[in-house]
Amino acid sequence: MPRFDDTFLEELRLRSDIEQIISAYVPLKRRGRNLVGLCPFHNEKTPSFTVYPDDANPHFHCFGCGAGGDVITFIRRIENLDYVEAVRFLCERCGMTLPQDGVDTSLAERRQRVYEMNKEAARFFHDTLLSPNGRAGLAYYKNARGFSDRTITRFGLGYAPDAWTALRDHLRALGYSYEEQYAANLVGRREKIVNGEKQFRYYDSFRGRVIVPIIDVRGRVVAFGARVLDDSKPKYINTADTPVYKKSLGVFGLNLAKTTKEKNLILVEGYMDAISLHQAGFDNVIACLGTALTGEMARLLMRYTEEVLLSYDADEAGQKATQRAIEVFASVGAKVRVVKLSGGKDPDEILRNYGPERFRSLLGGASNDIEFALQKAKDGLLLDTPDGKLRYLNAAADILSRLSNGIAVDLYASQLSETLGVDKSAVLARIRDLRRRRQRTQEKQKMQAITQDYLRETSRRSIRTGSGTRALKAQERIVALLYANPDFMSLAGASLTAQDFTDPALQALYLRICELIGQNSSLDFSRFADLGDEEMSRLVALCGQETMQTGSKKEFTDCINVLKTQASERENVNAAALDGDDFRALFQKKS
Repeated sequence: MPRFDDTFLEELRLRSDIEQIISAYVPLKRRGRNLVGLCPFHNEKTPSFTVYPDDANPHFHCFGCGAGGDVITFIRRIENLDYVEAVRFLCERCGMTLPQDGVDTSLAERRQRVYEMNKEAARFFHDTLLSPNGRAGLAYYKNARGFSDRTITRFGLGYAPDAWTALRDHLRALGYSYEEQYAANLVGRREKIVNGEKQFRYYDSFRGRVIVPIIDVRGRVVAFGARVLDDSKPKYINTADTPVYKKSLGVFGLNLAKTTKEKNLILVEGYMDAISLHQAGFDNVIACLGTALTGEMARLLMRYTEEVLLSYDADEAGQKATQRAIEVFASVGAKVRVVKLSGGKDPDEILRNYGPERFRSLLGGASNDIEFALQKAKDGLLLDTPDGKLRYLNAAADILSRLSNGIAVDLYASQLSETLGVDKSAVLARIRDLRRRRQRTQEKQKMQAITQDYLRETSRRSIRTGSGTRALKAQERIVALLYANPDFMSLAGASLTAQDFTDPALQALYLRICELIGQNSSLDFSRFADLGDEEMSRLVALCGQETMQTGSKKEFTDCINVLKTQASERENVNAAALDGDDFRALFQKKS
């Protein structure tokens, strides 16, 4: 694992203002000396993500999911980078040079190979499209989709020949091994046994399909989407997770839409619709990639816009996806409006039937998420009957009872009163009643969830560590006390070893702390950023500003004694199961 010296990391930390960097990804509000916001690493409605910019050891910590760390950890997690890439990212941002001495760049080099391989694959697919072997694909793009030559070139569209090894053999000739191609999901493989030995047969993942390269915001080809030319199933297939691509972050067209002068982004269901709309002059269109909208996608989009217009298909599946997307965007505090499609089942059909101006007019009439929900609640009800009015009143009141904006509630209650011919005070009373019921239910569910989470975590730690709560607490306090008081290391002597830690994360932290103390290095979070997410989060939880306690030498030695007692009890239990030579060897070791 690469290591950087204290001087470099200290300068990088000083130049990388954690408040400024995190606020580019997460809307933060000041609360005293600290800042709070909605956690970008899990869905939540109440902010539990806290940034400590003025601490001697600037860091972040989420009290909901436990994520925590310094600015390097944050960039590593939010940008899906490895440790060296995160450090390089921050260096480029603040104008520093990444030191090369002692840096293990093997993982970064493997990722770079995938980027280069994807680029070569995209060139192969595009060249095939323009060759005699790509006639079927070119006809599909031009006739079935109406794409111009300029659009085909601009998006780098391609075609995968209907052959088992065309791309595989092409990339192999360029020096990319079958294993590298498999890691990039460009080829699949089947296992077979030959003369008792396991062998793999590699074949192209994409065959006989039109190809759409997926390009990230930095202009790198990270994945591919592929569509059949007929009605066979599956209609679409997409690249699975690879070292450079994460499906839950997959957004098509953001590399182009991020430069739009429009104040919003238009989100459609598929990349074919997105390409059609770009060709028609809508340069702010993006699409999800073969998966439902995720919180990670929503947070990614919020870096580039304050509002998203949802323009999913008009069929039942599209409307359900719209409702889910509204909920996801609401969980990250994003502003959403919904485009009601008319004149076609999807944006591409509307463009074909009526042209760009019709779609532009639909954008102008987009409703917000509340209006969309109220309209859906009205569907299928007969409002000229008492039963229909009552059903709609209850459904609409339930929707409005979830709003925190009192002015919005009052305005919609007035509309509801006028629509149903019901006194406004009765509407507001119903909303208040439903809100009280929901609050009671939520409080009950919250307490149940807290209790279940506590029991689950206690059980998980007990099973994982093989120790009781007392021993686990002792391990946690040893790490925290040693981090705060490096001179306590002399108290441990030879009596405390890494094997005394039964919790893997705490064991890793103890080893790193001992190593840094032995090197007379500073103990700050930047020295631990290359460890795993769990280790870093545990360190921040134990040693962050909110939980840090100086402690005493007596407490430290007491904790060591707890671990030694626990280890002795485990040894005695294990000894009872031994016999013969193993028992004598254990006895001699104790002597």
